[in-house]
Amino acid sequence: MAEYTDPHVDGAAEDMPELSDGDDDDDVDDEEQWQWMEEDSQPVTCLFCDRLLSSVNATLQHCTAEHQVNIVDLIRNYNLDDYGYIKMINFIRSTKCKASSLNGLPDAPLPWESEDFLQPVLQDDPLLQTDPEELCGSERSCLASGADPHNALVHRAQAAEERARSSEEALARAMDDLHKLKVLAQGLVLNAETSRSGTLGAVAELREDEDEAYFSSYGHYSIHEEMLKDKVRTESYRDFMYSNPEVFRDKVVLDVGCGTGILSMFAAQAGAKKVIAVDQSEIIYQAMDIVRSNQLEDKITLIKGRIEDIKLPVEKVDIIISEWMGYFLLFESMLDSVLYARDLYLADGVYPDLCNISLAAVGDVQKHQDRIAFWDDVYGFNMTCMKKAVVPEAVVEVLKADTLISEPTVIQTIDCNRVCLSELEFSSDFHLKITNTTDCTVMFSTGPQVTKTHWKQTVFLLEKPVSVQAGEELQGKITVRKNKKDPRSLWVTFELRDRKQTYSLQ
Repeated sequence: MAEYTDPHVDGAAEDMPELSDGDDDDDVDDEEQWQWMEEDSQPVTCLFCDRLLSSVNATLQHCTAEHQVNIVDLIRNYNLDDYGYIKMINFIRSTKCKASSLNGLPDAPLPWESEDFLQPVLQDDPLLQTDPEELCGSERSCLASGADPHNALVHRAQAAEERARSSEEALARAMDDLHKLKVLAQGLVLNAETSRSGTLGAVAELREDEDEAYFSSYGHYSIHEEMLKDKVRTESYRDFMYSNPEVFRDKVVLDVGCGTGILSMFAAQAGAKKVIAVDQSEIIYQAMDIVRSNQLEDKITLIKGRIEDIKLPVEKVDIIISEWMGYFLLFESMLDSVLYARDLYLADGVYPDLCNISLAAVGDVQKHQDRIAFWDDVYGFNMTCMKKAVVPEAVVEVLKADTLISEPTVIQTIDCNRVCLSELEFSSDFHLKITNTTDCTVMFSTGPQVTKTHWKQTVFLLEKPVSVQAGEELQGKITVRKNKKDPRSLWVTFELRDRKQTYSLQ
């Protein structure tokens, strides 16, 4: 905000700063009054006579002195914006009105309100190239003959304050519009119709080059090493197959997304007559070597390609096995491929057959401080705007079981033998029974109460903690949708009390 000195306070004259566009001399005459305007070598035709003046400031001075019309006063009196000023200049030139007719005009309607007066009368008219706001602001700061220099400074400061206030309001409106556009854009992304036909499902319709990044991520051994070392995951599959040999004996088994071939070898050992293992990633070449190294090549056939693109050497399979689960269960949309194979080839059953997505609340003040509140004060600087980028990204990590503050609740159950693609996008109301009185800072899926797995937990950090009481039910709604631009990614939206936040898993 501009500051100015009270002209009635002693010593104000000494404190007043020097002005680049003013003069303290009381002998300022009418010609010097207009020196605030930059000299312009381009000649300007007077608005009311045929006289050609040397510049815009000379023209305005001439209009005031010879025709008794102060253009700046007209701008102020009728609160003209850029368009209003342009219309007025063109009106005067086109109608050749008398100068006296402009004094005492009614407040409304003004004679130049028609849009026709936006059309220039003179080509490259210098008066039309002049900013009316600058005219008013600069003229206000000039010292008229006999004017008090202190009052002039006050007027100038007030004008600066008004311009600053107007700019701040315009910026606030622009920021509000930007926020509305971002919300609109997010809605379009979430709800836009895909250009694909939808008969096969978004993942099945991806071209091979569009899906290359996904399968390339599984070409390196490290991700398979991580999964193989996940004993909860790997031993669960092994124990199921070894404990149920009657399910696999003499059956034809399809392994969708076989990776190193570990599930295919479990199925062969459990008594399967034939196993067909399919994978698009480069790891399948190592899988071929692994199968040969274990003398199982007579039972296991490996095929490189996407299940949607290849043709199996059999018309039907008895069983489909797959380790398709991703973070938040559905991330990567590999279940889509399993369902494609199920509908095309399956005679009997898919394993695993039943899966749940559960939700629980966490009260972890330290995690919230480290991830969210951290941005409020970064080495003394406010970086709160960073939260807009940080909060919407879901985090995959292992949570501490002692930070759990609610009982888990199941938000979706998936029967792999019955579910259809459309049911993999869903909305579900939830009720979390709170067990501790604290602040809820996080929502998550996949329980931390048991041995950790490579799936870890999917964490949705709340921007502002929610106060909860032991015994109460925290109610909300969760909506899960595929990202239309990348169907292997997910949008997860939470509605919690009066808040709504969408998170991305990608």
